[in-house]
Amino acid sequence: MAVTFDHFSQIEIRVGTVVKAEAFSRAKNPSFKVWVDFGADVGIKQTSAQITEHYTPEALIGKQVVGVLNLGTRNIAGFMSEFLLTGFSDEDGAIILACPDKAVPNGGKLY
Repeated sequence: MAVTFDHFSQIEIRVGTVVKAEAFSRAKNPSFKVWVDFGADVGIKQTSAQITEHYTPEALIGKQVVGVLNLGTRNIAGFMSEFLLTGFSDEDGAIILACPDKAVPNGGKLY
């Protein structure tokens, strides 16, 4: 199925910086709670992510990441996930985060 540019442009994909991360013990699968600053227009959003194979909470702080912001919220084990943190599966199925390779302003939209 082809997606039109109009449809693609409606997806709000933005960059932000991780400001807080912690283990999420109530999640079914090993996960972290992650808070990301998406800049002045959006603010800080939180999510749950199964990224424990390649990252620690401490290593995530200050890391720029890419999130999808307009998918709505989702309750994950009592924690409201407000955006989708993006990444790719490695050969074993563990997630590697999608990140810019140089610093960009928080809140910048993917075009």
